[in-house]
Amino acid sequence: MQTSVKHLALAAAVAVHGVAGWAQTPTEIGRPAAVLPLAAEAPPKLFVYPALPEPLARGVVILQYRTENMRIIPVFGQGATEVSPRVGHLHVTVDDRPGTWAHTSGDPIIVVGLKPGEHKFLVEVADPTHKILARETVSVIVPEQPGSNAAHAH
Repeated sequence: MQTSVKHLALAAAVAVHGVAGWAQTPTEIGRPAAVLPLAAEAPPKLFVYPALPEPLARGVVILQYRTENMRIIPVFGQGATEVSPRVGHLHVTVDDRPGTWAHTSGDPIIVVGLKPGEHKFLVEVADPTHKILARETVSVIVPEQPGSNAAHAH
């Protein structure tokens, strides 16, 4: 009985290896990985859409965006510059103020608390070492809120 179990295990192992070998053709065995070297990838592109009107009417700026040839994820450092497809993050600056923040997800950019009036958003695509690869500027007019008192301060 013990011998037949060993024979059965051996037959199963041979079958698995035989199927795996049969599944690969000679051209697939030596084929390189299905990614492009970074030098061959197209440069990143950034598309920032106008602020969503309904939230903007309440004073909430929501900017949707999309990128091409770049995935926006929270990865930083020199080693991540060799990843293919390319990865990076966004730098967001409001009204040319000092203080840029890194946006590291595919979620929309959301800003609240801006004073009524025109505001400029500079959105930049950056690689993991913060090198700027693409940029777009969007202007937004935050409306005066009904019942608000501009002189009121906290």
